[in-house]
Amino acid sequence: MSVKWYVLQVLSGQEKKTKRSIEEQAQAHNILEYIEEVLLPTENVSEVKHGEQKVVEKKLWPGYLLIKMDLNDDSFQYVKNVNGVVAFLGGAVPTYLTDKEVEEILKDLHEKKETITQKHQFQVGSTVKIIEGPFVNFLGTITELFHDKGRLNVMVSIFGRDTCVKDLDFADVEEVEEDYN
Repeated sequence: MSVKWYVLQVLSGQEKKTKRSIEEQAQAHNILEYIEEVLLPTENVSEVKHGEQKVVEKKLWPGYLLIKMDLNDDSFQYVKNVNGVVAFLGGAVPTYLTDKEVEEILKDLHEKKETITQKHQFQVGSTVKIIEGPFVNFLGTITELFHDKGRLNVMVSIFGRDTCVKDLDFADVEEVEEDYN
């Protein structure tokens, strides 16, 4: 038995359902002994919605699952025909991940499980473009951040004078490359 990790392309938005289907139906199809693990890579992301900070689980690779299995004709046909599965990476001859790739992916996933990623990676001093509100299309520099509220203050230049635009929502701005100015 040669157990390897493979990448499955699945219908986007149906990753959890497809994972559950593979796991639950395996026993009924006498395939359970060939499938060791099905993994949906996720991370915890902190975001602010309607003024409230929430931590939500986000898929790292929407539309993909990892599966650790012994690939043979029966297991291949079973997995390929589960509702929601589009294809194996590699097609008719699935490509397995190397031990080094798997080690790096699992290490990365373990680290992501231990931490919470900020949805917006803004920093004081970063250049942003205002994309909502009365100052739309103005470029400015972040002067203050309030991660817990999802708000920030931006210094913009209006008619040659620096003006502080206060209490913008994270969603009201987008970070721009420094050479954009």
